[in-house]
Amino acid sequence: MTELVRGVTWPRRQPELAVSDVETGRTRRIPLDSVFLSFRVMGARGRTYCLGRSASDGNGGSVHIPCPDRAYAVSGSQCDACASKDQFRFVHIVHRQKFVSKDIEAVVMQPHWLYVATFAGGVSKIGTATDTRKWGRLTEQGALVGRYVARGADGRVIRDMEDAVTAGVGLRQAVRASAKAAALARPVDLGELDAQNLAAAVEARELLSGSDFGRDSSIVDETWDPPAGRDALIDAGERLAYPAELSSGAHGFSIRAVVGSAALVTVPADPTTAYVADLSRLKGRRIEFGDYRTKLPPVQAVLF
Repeated sequence: MTELVRGVTWPRRQPELAVSDVETGRTRRIPLDSVFLSFRVMGARGRTYCLGRSASDGNGGSVHIPCPDRAYAVSGSQCDACASKDQFRFVHIVHRQKFVSKDIEAVVMQPHWLYVATFAGGVSKIGTATDTRKWGRLTEQGALVGRYVARGADGRVIRDMEDAVTAGVGLRQAVRASAKAAALARPVDLGELDAQNLAAAVEARELLSGSDFGRDSSIVDETWDPPAGRDALIDAGERLAYPAELSSGAHGFSIRAVVGSAALVTVPADPTTAYVADLSRLKGRRIEFGDYRTKLPPVQAVLF
């Protein structure tokens, strides 16, 4: 059976790989805690497939609608047709408009949080999360340290605050998944990252305290609680970047810990070496599960 990878999710505080049957569109979730993941990547090399679109469920959440054409992705993770019909495509700019469509009203008009997240490598960002996604948003993004700096009655005021922090403090609003995973393969000083996150959060709060955003917004000082995988990955000692290209070929490895979409893995051919695999490279790929193993590249002996 060929399945389309939708990505790593964190429901119930545990990492799972969401995949959809290419033929039926039915989605299943594979727990990633202490599992041996074995698969091969199918389809055209270098191409990703459309992941479909989201639609409001009317209760502040969303439902997934598979791509009816099973088309290649053109922009991000969608084809043009699915992108044009996606009800959530305006969520990130809704604060710049004078109205909220009925399609996304339940999502936008619920309480939101503003947070500062810091990743391996020392990069920090400002971001938003709905009340129901308060913990999961930072977790799925692969944060190592995080703090909440504000809470708002709806998504519009929180996004106004987010833009203000970006303009006034210089915190970015996005960090590439590949950069996060690459940094996890290098030494990580949690104490230093926490100090950087604290400094950025203090700056953000000071800036926001000097402005009146109204709409029942408030400044908060709350620390995000990281998943267990963070300490397990860092405590593993020396970590190397996964030695094979995940977007093609056959792979088989044991997962020891997960941070965001990055996994600490070992391969049967070298069970003593820990690698960091960027599972976001699988998003939009078609895969087939089976009895596969990662083939390590040959190591050239040092010549004297």
